[in-house]
Amino acid sequence: MKFSLFYFDGDGSRPGQENYRLLMDSAQFADANDLEALWVPERHFHAFGGLYPNPSIVSAALAMVTRKVQLRAGSVVAALHHPARVAEEWAVVDNLSGGRAGIAIAAGWTKDEFVFSKEPHGNRRSTMWRSYEQITRLLAGEAVSFEDADGNIVDAKTLPRPVQSRIPFWVACQSTETFIEAGRRGLNVLTALLGETTESLAPKIAAYRTSREKHGHDPAVGTVSMMVHTFLGDDAGKVKSNVSKPFGDYLRTHYHLLEGLGRSMGVDITLDNFSDDDLDSLIEFGIEGFMKGRSLIGTPESCQSTVDTLAEMGVDEIACLIDFVQDYDLVMGSLPFLLKLVEANRPPVRIARAV
Repeated sequence: MKFSLFYFDGDGSRPGQENYRLLMDSAQFADANDLEALWVPERHFHAFGGLYPNPSIVSAALAMVTRKVQLRAGSVVAALHHPARVAEEWAVVDNLSGGRAGIAIAAGWTKDEFVFSKEPHGNRRSTMWRSYEQITRLLAGEAVSFEDADGNIVDAKTLPRPVQSRIPFWVACQSTETFIEAGRRGLNVLTALLGETTESLAPKIAAYRTSREKHGHDPAVGTVSMMVHTFLGDDAGKVKSNVSKPFGDYLRTHYHLLEGLGRSMGVDITLDNFSDDDLDSLIEFGIEGFMKGRSLIGTPESCQSTVDTLAEMGVDEIACLIDFVQDYDLVMGSLPFLLKLVEANRPPVRIARAV
C-alpha cells in the first residue's frame, strides 16, 4: 500500500500569514519520509477548502520546498477552465518539480463554480472528457484547434513542454459508469469512502479493472487512490477526543456529506426537519460509525485492518485527508504515527546474497 497526503479542508476565510504553514511543513515531512504524493484540490467560494482555489499555483509552491514526492491535482475541475490554460500551468509545475506532476480531473461539484465556465452545469461530464482529450494532446506537443473571440479557428500549441513524456492522469470517480470509463481510457482512479461502504465500492473497483483489461490496458497497472480521513496517535481515546469536534464541524458544514454518510450506514437521512439536538446526536452517531473501518482514525495498530481491507478491495494508494483537524500542532504531532503505519505496510527490502 502506498500512502499520500491530501489537503481538502483548509479554511481560507481568515486572513493570516500562517494559513499555509501546515501545508508546507507536512509536505516537507512527506518528502523526507518517502510518502508517495501530495494532493491539492480545487475549491471555490466556500471557507471549506478555501485555501485551494488553484492546485497548480499551490503545487508550484510545493515544488520549491520538496525534492521527491509527487505533486498532484485532486482535482482540476476540467469543465471550468480552458484546456490550453490547464496544459500550460501543469507543464510549468512539471518543470519546476523536475517531472513530479500528476493530474486528477473532475466534472465539478456546485453550480456556483460554473461562473468560471460558459458550459452549462448539466453538461459538465461531457465537457470534462472533451477537455481531457484536448489537455492530453496539448501536453503531448500536438496542436489543438480552438475558436477565438472573433469566431476564427486557431491552432494552438502550448508551452513549456513538460518534463515527463506523459503526465499521469486520474479521474475522480463515484458512479460505476465513471469507473468503467476510466478503465476504458486507461486512466487512474481517485475515489473516497465518504458516502460509500467497502461493500458498495469494491464492485466498482472490480468493474474498473475489468474495463481496463477489456480495452487492452493492463488491469494491474492502473492506480486506485482512495481518499481517507486520517488522524493517528498512541491512544485511541485521546485521538477520538481530538477528532470529534473538528470532524463534527466538518459534517455540520456539509449536510449533504452527512446524508451520504447516513445512507452508507443504511440510514435514510433527510435533515430539513432535524432539530439542533437531533443533529448533534446524528453527528455523534456519524463520527462513531465513521471511525470503525471507514477511516484511519485511531492508533496505527487499530487502523491496520482498514488498510488490509482496502488492499483486498484493490486500492493501491491511501490519500490521507489530514487537514479536517485544523490545528497545526495536533496534525503535525500525528504524522509520526502515520509514518509508523506507512512503514508497517512497505514491502520488505530484499538484500541479495553473495554467491
